[in-house]
Amino acid sequence: MHWIVLLASAVMEAVWATALGQSEGFRRPAPTVVFFVATALSMLGLGWAMKRIPIGTAYAVWTGVGAALTVGYAMLTGDEAASPWKIVFIGGIIAAVIGLKLAPSGARAPDGRRRFGGSAPDC
Repeated sequence: MHWIVLLASAVMEAVWATALGQSEGFRRPAPTVVFFVATALSMLGLGWAMKRIPIGTAYAVWTGVGAALTVGYAMLTGDEAASPWKIVFIGGIIAAVIGLKLAPSGARAPDGRRRFGGSAPDC
């Protein structure tokens, strides 16, 4: 559930980033309201997800997915030029996010030792 909230929070990050660009320095009311609401929802979701997801992983996923969605939306709407290289690099961001989800968390075992998905010698 925490990963779902984190991803929804990342979507809200893309929404607030886009609204910020459209607000023209907070001079347009509708995008400004969207910015503040989406920012609050994004931060609340990120904070809640960090209860179970390590902070570094959660923040990297949040910013990575948010950035990829923001650029993708800008390219789809024509606000930003699309190019094959941009798509490749956005794919790299998404691949990194998936890798962070699949990587062992490094959580502590019940005996207090770190778990890294294998049996590493104690140092």
